[in-house]
Amino acid sequence: MLTRTDFEKTMLPTVESAPVEWRISDCPVPYEEAMAEMEARVGAISEGKANELVWLLEHPPLYTAGTSATSADLLEPSRFPVYQTGRGGEYTYHGPGQRVAYVMLDLKRRRQDVRAYVSCLEEVIIRTLDKMNVRGERREDRVGVWVQRPERPRLLDGRIAEDKIAALGIRLRKWVSFHGLAINVDPDLSHFSGIVPCGISEFGVTSLVDLGLLLMVSDVDPLLRQSFEEVFGETINETT
Repeated sequence: MLTRTDFEKTMLPTVESAPVEWRISDCPVPYEEAMAEMEARVGAISEGKANELVWLLEHPPLYTAGTSATSADLLEPSRFPVYQTGRGGEYTYHGPGQRVAYVMLDLKRRRQDVRAYVSCLEEVIIRTLDKMNVRGERREDRVGVWVQRPERPRLLDGRIAEDKIAALGIRLRKWVSFHGLAINVDPDLSHFSGIVPCGISEFGVTSLVDLGLLLMVSDVDPLLRQSFEEVFGETINETT
């Protein structure tokens, strides 16, 4: 039986609903193509013409700007293509070696609570990392999932150094979710130097491989799916 604390970490369907469909793209997907596909699917979900979907993919190297992005945080505007996007947040990087999960859920079937939804996406990441013996943590003043780096010098205020290992950015239309999360498995971390990731210059960015885990993106997928099901409910392979 779920306790209140457990319930706050889940967003299981509250009405009878088909399982969430699960799609994995094996080749990098151009950003414009992914956005067009996501727009179409979200519209179909909203109209009751399609099932909810989680789409796992990688992108070619690019930067995206959220609704809070400021031009000063784009340090190298000519390095990679830059895309404006309707998700929340600031600048972020996507590229090979990073597992992006676009999560298209109808929150009317779950809970119409944006903060709970963001918390549940973070919970999926934290559980996924935990299955690889990596401790991911939330921060009240920063969206995303963070890992401590005690082997590094402490910050000037005495805090333990930290790096971001996963980012989140969401958008809702008629309570159907867009965008989602990105876990750094083995991206080229130097590519993050062209931006101030998520507007935060005080902390760094890391990946699972940077932490010493010899993994490929495909190794993370089944753990991510298992964690998603624990928080959001049953999934099935997408029907085509």
